Amino acid sequence: MKLSKKTRLAVCAGAVLMCLVLVAVLLLNICLLGRLSTTEELLHKSLALNGTETAEDGVVIADEYTIESTLKISDAYKSGDRDDLSDKEKETLDMASKVLDGIIEDGMSDYEKELAVYDWMTSELASDTGSYLVIPNTTQDCDKPYGVLKFHNAVCVGYATTFRLFMQMLDIDCMVVHNNEQYHSWDLVKLDGEWYHTDIYSDAGTGGYTHFNLNDAMLSQSQSWDTSFFPSASGIEYNYAYRERVSCGDIYDLPAEVRNAIDGERAMTAFEFDCEIGETEAMLASSMMSDIESRLSSSVEYSELFIEWSWQEVNGRYLLFLVIQGFENDWVDPDDTIDIPPDAYDKIDSSVSDAFGDLEPLPDDYWDDDWDDYWDTEALG
Repeated sequence: MKLSKKTRLAVCAGAVLMCLVLVAVLLLNICLLGRLSTTEELLHKSLALNGTETAEDGVVIADEYTIESTLKISDAYKSGDRDDLSDKEKETLDMASKVLDGIIEDGMSDYEKELAVYDWMTSELASDTGSYLVIPNTTQDCDKPYGVLKFHNAVCVGYATTFRLFMQMLDIDCMVVHNNEQYHSWDLVKLDGEWYHTDIYSDAGTGGYTHFNLNDAMLSQSQSWDTSFFPSASGIEYNYAYRERVSCGDIYDLPAEVRNAIDGERAMTAFEFDCEIGETEAMLASSMMSDIESRLSSSVEYSELFIEWSWQEVNGRYLLFLVIQGFENDWVDPDDTIDIPPDAYDKIDSSVSDAFGDLEPLPDDYWDDDWDDYWDTEALG
């Protein structure tokens, strides 16, 4: 059947209209997909900023220990209002306040306050549930300031949250950081507008300042963390080694100064040179350090020492930072930090004797028996 011209035009117009509708639908879908993608991206960023992905509090470390906020206690300390605190929180506040009363003095700078807290925590607290314990096998609340201050035993989360509590009580900005693998945590502390990493747990028992007020470049040699969430730490002025840096005339003075650092059992030292440090000088200094390391490892006196070094640019000049580990006093006997009354051991002997003094002792020649015959006959049947 032959269509009229008018009909053919109508069919063509309908086809064109259909194509336009399809194109419009396609464009609309593309716009919607783009908007959804943008919305999803914004939502993703919003969730990240609100801690759903990376956060300071609420993160579980090593599948066991949760980083919890300490603001409630520090706010009560600053306001003097304890009414909203639980009994455990009140006890935590009392313990923390007592520590600060004993170590903080009027007129201290924020750095001096932080240093006082660091010195107290690294000397008075123990680590984990290993051999270095003040109260053996006390794991209760070891990831919280309450357990850390009451039992003097802490995992890394306990150190980090307790240090943050002290800083918050002192009106010093502080955050708890965790690494990307979520097996370790430490602190970021803000001094004079710049952030620094401080890892009390890693310096516990040593007080060597090797993890005290590090910048990102220093800490990134051993840890990784979400740098898009946590603030950048670029400061150096309040790094302990930098503040106590040793001046060297030139690179050939370095070996003698390294020996002084070893003999003085300084775990971390920074060396500043009067001369310019270029590629040649850095290579020669590294060669010296390798030779020193070789001599130490083959010596009777220092074979247990482990040293590492790195260059850091500070105010346009290069400094050599040296870390030494393995000194005999790196771990302190916890008994040395406990004040035991002089008559305590007499009381111990008396109380044990009262309870077990009636037991018959073994004869003097008991251990002279032939135990080889015993194991051949009795024990082995």
